[in-house]
This record gives sequence, C-alpha cells and structure tokens, in this order.
Amino acid sequence: MNRNFKKCLITGITGSGGSYLAEHIFKKNKKIKIFGLYRSKGYKNLLNKNTNNKISFYKLDLKNFYKLKKIVKKINPDVVFHIASNANVRASFDNPIEFTNNNNLITANLLESFRQLKQDPIIIICSTSEVYGAVAKKDIPIDENQKIAPVNPYAVSKTFQDLLSQVYFKSFKLKIIITRMFSYTNSRRNDLFQTAFANQIANIENRKSKKLKHGNLESIRTFVDIEDAMEAYWLVAKKGKVGEIYNIGGNKKISVRQFLNELIKLAKCEIRTSIDKKLLRPQDVTLQIPNAKKFIKHTGWVPKVTFKASVQKLLNDCRRKYNYL
Repeated sequence: MNRNFKKCLITGITGSGGSYLAEHIFKKNKKIKIFGLYRSKGYKNLLNKNTNNKISFYKLDLKNFYKLKKIVKKINPDVVFHIASNANVRASFDNPIEFTNNNNLITANLLESFRQLKQDPIIIICSTSEVYGAVAKKDIPIDENQKIAPVNPYAVSKTFQDLLSQVYFKSFKLKIIITRMFSYTNSRRNDLFQTAFANQIANIENRKSKKLKHGNLESIRTFVDIEDAMEAYWLVAKKGKVGEIYNIGGNKKISVRQFLNELIKLAKCEIRTSIDKKLLRPQDVTLQIPNAKKFIKHTGWVPKVTFKASVQKLLNDCRRKYNYL
C-alpha cells in the first residue's frame, strides 16, 4: 500500500508540530496542496518563508463547528493530520477545564464535520504516549494493547480524542488511523523539557541567565529526532492500515538526567543547575518505553538521525532561535 494524496489538511499548522509536518510534506512532495487551520499566528511567517508561500491558511477556532464545517467542505481534503491541541502537560494541571474543553471539542467537531459532509479522507489522529500513564515495569515495552490510564488532565483529553476516534471508525466508518507518539525533539516547542534545557543553555552561554532550572530528572524515555517523527507521520498516512493504532518511538533508552548531561557536554561554558519545584508535576510518567514493532512492520519506518546528532541539532536550533549562532 502506498497512497497518493492531492490535498492535505493540517490542523494546528502554525504550532510547533504542525509547522514541522507541513515543511516535511512540502519537501516530500511539491505537488500536494497543503491547507492549514490555525488559531494563533505562531510559525506562520516561517512556514511561508520555508514553503515559498505555497500553503493555504484558514484562521479558525476549531471549537466553532459551523465555520469549521464550511471550510472543510470547501477544501475537501484526501488526507488530514489532526495535530491541534493544547499540549503543555504541566500547564494542564493548572487549567484542567480549559484543556479538556478545548481538546475534546475540537476533535469532536472535526470528526463530525467529515461525518455530516460524507467526505472520506484518511484521517491521522495524533494521540500521545501520555494516554498510557504510569506503566509498571512488567508491562515494558508498552504495546498498543496496554491499558489506557492517564495521570494528567492533558492525557485525559487526549484519551477522549483517541477513544472518540475509535468510535467514529467503528460506528461511522471514517478512515481513521491513530498514532501514539512517544518523546521526540522539537526546538519550536518551548515547554518540552529537552527544548527548555537547550534554550537555557543557549542563554547561559550568552550571559542572559546564570543557572539552568529543571524538574524531575529520573523519568526514563526513548527519543526520536523531529525529522524522523515527521517522516513517521507521513508514512502512516501513506502506508498505515485504516483502523489501526500505532505506537511510534525510538529505541534509545535514556533518562531525562542523561539527556541534560548530553546537552551540557556540548555547552560552550560551565552550566550550573538547580531544581525548580514549579516544574515538578503532581503526577509524573517515569517509564515510557514503546514497542513500535507493528508500526515499523506496516510502514517500513526506520529512524535515521542518531541520538548524538539529534541533541546537537536541537541545541544549535535553540541557539539560532535567539540569534546566538
């Protein structure tokens, strides 16, 4: 199976993940028309620059069902990537109502638009490994049959998206594929711990701050580079099986502390660190090791960027962000 697409719709296109995905698809196939829904400007200017103004943007709050349905009818895409979500795990503890209201409604509206319009695109629902919650060691690596048990409000909202999408596949025959992405580097998303570390190192190197602040360093994860993560999304649309749920993640196991130490090794000056209690979560996920064999088997995906190269790339991207490189 190797699907071809003419019109691609990305929700949350001006966010960190959406912007990287749009750039990746643009590089893979210049003939695809890319349409993007966005709520705030975000990386819109950068996207225009990096895609030669080839993207068609629609400013829209996805909570507005009637406006969304009107735009979806006009675009009539053959592939959809639903990336839009409030995604800051730590902030979800402070604003649980806002996170659940937003993330639940935007997904219900999107799926219902396609159902009512009787459009039939491939729909990639970008879920998250956070839906699995705190998994016991005996259940590691985590496969797709692992019980869902979220431990933060963000993950609860993503669980709703995930389960509702399964209903729309089974009951309404929408062509949905669900991805549960594990940790990946993303220099455009400042609330990820690896990006927060790299941002702080860039600022310490340039004497804008003195000490790097961190939260829990004991969590163990696997990582993939942003390029490999975006290629995974592309391949799941091209080759993934409709109705399937896929774990996507790397096989490099490393603690948050080790990740920080790798970044510190690349710093141009001494980096002093201290714990910031505001960065600690009331509940944390301490072990996130995926079994991605099904996804690899169905799509042939192979991560290409090495861990060390990815860490260096992340730090350099964050230096560039502040015009330090």
